[in-house]
Amino acid sequence: MTSNNTWVTSAGGPLILIPQSACHRWGGAPRTYPDDEGDYGRACDVDGYVGLIDVGTTQALVLGDMPARTTFLPQYNVLVREIAGDEDDADLPNLVAELLPRVAWEAGPVWTITEPAVLFDSVYDSTEIAAEEHLRIDLPVGNYLVEAGYIEVPSEYLILVRLSVVDRHIPTATSPSGQ
Repeated sequence: MTSNNTWVTSAGGPLILIPQSACHRWGGAPRTYPDDEGDYGRACDVDGYVGLIDVGTTQALVLGDMPARTTFLPQYNVLVREIAGDEDDADLPNLVAELLPRVAWEAGPVWTITEPAVLFDSVYDSTEIAAEEHLRIDLPVGNYLVEAGYIEVPSEYLILVRLSVVDRHIPTATSPSGQ
């Protein structure tokens, strides 16, 4: 299988997408796991395909439901989570383009993106991220509706997570009226 995409896999728990500057705040699964579930336990508590959790003063996007190898296709603002399949990775963008109109999207939260984010296995703590599989995702600043959907075709079983721009304006503390 050829690959033009960087994939992130999971040891069994959810993947998480954290703003780059907040990664140092992520504790993963503590050495005392399972007695103390730490940040990893908070990520595992997310029900469904996606959810947001607090990490410091920002929020991170948890890709829940099931562990699946995951990549990002920037041309569609879509995270592709492969549950099972045998499609050649090089054909993945064309397959996703064909499938996007057929996905039954479930609306999720609105996520504010103010900087690049890092996708990795939520079991790892901040000191382990760089040494493990991870993917840096750089999207324009804005508010994004997170939608997810499951789709099956003969060669693939996928969960797609789409990040759709809702608003490119992010109110700041220095804005007089939030505008």
